[in-house]
Amino acid sequence: MSAFSGRDGFVATEAGPAAHFGSPVGEQRALASGRAVVELGLGVVTVSGPDRLSWLNSITSQLLTGLEPGVSTETLVLDQSGRVEHAARVVDDGELTWLLTEPADAAPLAAWLDSMRFMLRVEVTDRSADLVTLGRFAGSAAPDGVVVEWVDPWSSVTPGGWGYAAPEAHPASDWTLRIDVVTPDAVAALAASDTPVAGLLAFEALRIAAWRPSLADVDERTIPHELDWLRSAVHLSKGCYRGQETVAKVHNLGHPPRRVVMLHLDGSDGVLPAPGTAVELDGKDVGRLTASALHHELGPVGLAVVKRSLDPAVTLTLTVDDVVVTAAQETIVPPEAGATANVPRLPRLGAVRRS
Repeated sequence: MSAFSGRDGFVATEAGPAAHFGSPVGEQRALASGRAVVELGLGVVTVSGPDRLSWLNSITSQLLTGLEPGVSTETLVLDQSGRVEHAARVVDDGELTWLLTEPADAAPLAAWLDSMRFMLRVEVTDRSADLVTLGRFAGSAAPDGVVVEWVDPWSSVTPGGWGYAAPEAHPASDWTLRIDVVTPDAVAALAASDTPVAGLLAFEALRIAAWRPSLADVDERTIPHELDWLRSAVHLSKGCYRGQETVAKVHNLGHPPRRVVMLHLDGSDGVLPAPGTAVELDGKDVGRLTASALHHELGPVGLAVVKRSLDPAVTLTLTVDDVVVTAAQETIVPPEAGATANVPRLPRLGAVRRS
């Protein structure tokens, strides 16, 4: 159970952390301005041993050899075809490499890593049950009891990476996320204080607005390019790793088979399509919604993975029960190499009902 369950208005997610505390939009403003913290409920996996960084470097997408203590990065585990299997936020403290991932992925990631140890001097431990992850943005102070801090590199293209979106218009420039791994006692003390807290609905809205990919956006076909994940989680000139051939081939072609877009959803009927909803054009399926939320400034928004050839200017639709919600696209990954990554934001369009 969450240490914040005693706070007024607490509404839990299925996983335990708060979805909200009664005011998702207000919580979102407090979180974005650095006045609040959010319990993220991430999985925590550590790797110890002298071979840890060179070993992780050899089996994941990021350059990790020589990673300095306290420097944050991100890496992916790909299959032979370059499809995303696991994603981890990475920071090393000089003795342990910390891998922070989505809660449902911690045990599978730890099990996969353990199966790949062979004779190397490494030890993999799932510490998800022993530690708590808190998110905060610039302007907030770190809580007491921080074991390790991860600073999101999403704000700029990391060395060796590649960004598809036009940098001058990228909302990541305002993305200042920090994740603190803290002890349960420290979280209990924080919960008992008057520190403002936000729920995961608030965090998800900010993530979508920053175009920040997550394992939640991944399906069985996803390759990193489709989510613009080369920006922070892939090093294009490092040594071999599983899936590297696909990464290089698609990058050299200049465009992935699918691409992520941000959708500005009509909110006239108060309907917010759920992740997994089909995205349609003229009644034909052209993609899937991967995330959706009500943003405190942009209104209803979502991320969707669509066909590469889809015209960025067309209006799309998503159906929820008997309501057809229209959606204007904001391009993140352009349909062709060299294409403008951000088309002008289209006016929001009205929802219509099926007759």
